[in-house]
Amino acid sequence: MARARHAPSNTIVIKLGTSSIVDEKTHQPLLSTLSAVVETVVHLRAQGHKVVLVSSGAIGVGLRRMNMPHRPKSLSGKQALAAIGQGRLIALWDELFGHLEQPIAQVLLTRGDISDRTRYLNAVNTFKELLSMGVVPIVNENDTVSVSEIKFGDNDTLSAITSSMIHADYLFLLTDVDGLYTSNPRKDPDAKQIEVVSSIAAIRSQVSTATLGSSLGTGGMETKLIAAEIATAAGVTTIIISSKDPKNIFKIIEYNNALKSGTSTPAELASGRSSPAPSASQPSPAPADSTAIATLPVMPRPPHTLFRPSPTPLRDLKSWTSHTLFPSGSVIIDSGAHQVLSHRESGGRLLPAGVLGVRGAFASGQAVRIVIRRHAPGSTTLPEEQECRRIAYADGLATSAPNTPILGAAASASSSISSLDPELGIPTPPLSTVDEEMTPSASLRLLPEEEPTLLEKPADETEAWEVEEVGRGLANYNSAQIARVKGLKSSYIPQLLGYADSEYVVENITVRVPP
Repeated sequence: MARARHAPSNTIVIKLGTSSIVDEKTHQPLLSTLSAVVETVVHLRAQGHKVVLVSSGAIGVGLRRMNMPHRPKSLSGKQALAAIGQGRLIALWDELFGHLEQPIAQVLLTRGDISDRTRYLNAVNTFKELLSMGVVPIVNENDTVSVSEIKFGDNDTLSAITSSMIHADYLFLLTDVDGLYTSNPRKDPDAKQIEVVSSIAAIRSQVSTATLGSSLGTGGMETKLIAAEIATAAGVTTIIISSKDPKNIFKIIEYNNALKSGTSTPAELASGRSSPAPSASQPSPAPADSTAIATLPVMPRPPHTLFRPSPTPLRDLKSWTSHTLFPSGSVIIDSGAHQVLSHRESGGRLLPAGVLGVRGAFASGQAVRIVIRRHAPGSTTLPEEQECRRIAYADGLATSAPNTPILGAAASASSSISSLDPELGIPTPPLSTVDEEMTPSASLRLLPEEEPTLLEKPADETEAWEVEEVGRGLANYNSAQIARVKGLKSSYIPQLLGYADSEYVVENITVRVPP
């Protein structure tokens, strides 16, 4: 398998599940599959590609070593088996790769390792150094001290995060089926393979994922979709293929390179066969001249499902914030802030004026959920009534007074003004008038300004509202501080807190649910 002339060098992550490593019943290692994977990895290295292998199977190998028929139900039992099996698993990989003189390295990660920014960057640097030395890192969850694998059931998420960390070009998820199907192909003869997925959110309604998976691995197609969602958001082309023929990886890379360069044509187009109607998961091919098609070499499509990468991938810090951090609390924003943050021009930065409240306790620098409010079923308080209890600010003036109805454009201004960034050049909505006869009361507080401005204490926003997570970010202030400055202009931060590290209360926000 000599390297093709001018073929690009790629960084490739290959994930192998437990069901592809050990037999489901006997727990014997599947040496034929493992050997084929080793040969594939070594040949990819010979072609100039950088390869990382994410390997499950520690618990499965531990079952074989202890002659146990089933996975234990207790957490400590699973962790003990992982400790027993991990050493034997890496020894097996080392022996197989050693026959082809390919050095490997064991990399055990926990969610804590990747949630701490310093440790995350150290892991990234280690990966880069190993790949530059020609070593194949073999990654697994450190199940002895981590419950992440047991909770989420598979290393699919870890492989996606690893792909994001090293800015991989491809993530191959090897499993016991050769792609994503509309239903379980082992039970439904009418199941159809989905070849290309452009929108994972759209494809979820077209496929069934509940019945796939094995007794050893606790994952399935649902975890593959989650992994594809994480990886594609970071710009990684994600592919599901069968572990029975790992050499298809070569054909898939060659096939996709040919499509990108236009040097060859898929067999379906060359043979003149009709294509199915375009859909969200399989866009129709561009028309081609029949004479040109006839002169191009025919390249059959290897069986696989390809998830297209995002055309606007997340940068490293946003990807890390969005997918590797466990949020410590929530920041509730209004609909206008949600609208602005959904645009890339916003920079993922939230001004305090866009904040309606906080939930939970968190410190500065910790990850937080970005949530919006939904009116709780059965509540007697209308959204309009709740919104009228709050005073937003623009240019230092109140946009509404207590018990003053908000009408027309002013109503939208009170919610949408909250997160507008002057640097974006977005025009400020018109302001509603302030009731000239408003009388200060005990519920109002006075800010030290050149001209006194009255602020109403917001009502408890948790009483009649449910919240929905739309993204995540890093807090610049703790929960108590954000609660003090919510709904205000950034200029009030030093007056209320005594200092101002930033005019933004949350930064590096990734909005995953559009308005």
